[in-house]
Amino acid sequence: MSSLLTHLSPLAPDDSGACAVFYELGGITVICDAGGCAGNVCGFDEPRWHEKRSALFSAGLRDMDAILGHDKLLIEKLAQITEQIPAAFTAIVGTPVPAVIATDFQALKRMAEKKTGLPCIVTETDGTRLCDFGESLAYVRLFREFAKEQLPVRAGTLGVLGATPLETGLTRADSIIAALRQQGWNEVVCFGMDSGLDAIRSASECEQILVISPAGLKAAEYLRDTFGTPFSVGYPVLPDGLTAKAAALSGKRVLIVHQQFAANALRERITGCEVTCATWFMQDSRYAQDGDFRISAEADLRRAAAEYDVIIADNMLRRAVPGFTGEWMDFPHYAVSGSAKE
Repeated sequence: MSSLLTHLSPLAPDDSGACAVFYELGGITVICDAGGCAGNVCGFDEPRWHEKRSALFSAGLRDMDAILGHDKLLIEKLAQITEQIPAAFTAIVGTPVPAVIATDFQALKRMAEKKTGLPCIVTETDGTRLCDFGESLAYVRLFREFAKEQLPVRAGTLGVLGATPLETGLTRADSIIAALRQQGWNEVVCFGMDSGLDAIRSASECEQILVISPAGLKAAEYLRDTFGTPFSVGYPVLPDGLTAKAAALSGKRVLIVHQQFAANALRERITGCEVTCATWFMQDSRYAQDGDFRISAEADLRRAAAEYDVIIADNMLRRAVPGFTGEWMDFPHYAVSGSAKE
């Protein structure tokens, strides 16, 4: 029970992460549940739900249908939807119920493709892991399914991976594109945000890939290994006000808590301080410095807080460290609090 949350709300789960990747790609996404999980995705974890339309559905199976694994009913419902809504593919996203009854997702994929005639992407998410696991799984499955052709490289074109609202707090790619164009890129495409499935299909045209959250690393490695596309990591959209305040710190012991690449980017703006980065989410050792750590429980954050003068993290996390007396700077992380405001 060491990872039990007593002060914090649950962090965005893996099924929400998978749905976030599929959201704008023109497919039909079905959350494989008896009802409830889809409400969490649309009501709490997907801010685009109020701005952009997407064919996102709950399987809506009766409890016993879900528990007993009546897969045929799910496929029949999916086929009925494809007759009413044009789609380029279907996606089936796992939740706790299919995980408990050991649903065969590859069998669902075969059944769905045979019944609908459309490619089907499945993600074996189970609702117990965090959103970046689901994002990573969805990205890899998409590129393996659709990015198969080696196309001529278009000089000056940059592809961006890992840009979901859960990782950035953004619902549109405008600010990311603007920031990267200022760095000299002629064309910038954010896979899954303000772009569709055609961008996935033509991913090999990119001169380079920028990964802005660890959730995009496996897909970037796939593109590198398949097409030779190089990738780098970074986070180009730090909040201006926070960056200015953090850069003004001097002689302090600072802890930054966010997704790894956002935290690293902010650390690079701080000089004259001892800065450590931590995250609740994926942490790749290739991009970590000595002392960086992963948080797995509230107690980890409470113990660490006593060693720092300044904590830069989502305000929601203050609940977990009621005894912290130092300075706190808000660094919103949508997957933690559902807040995108500085």
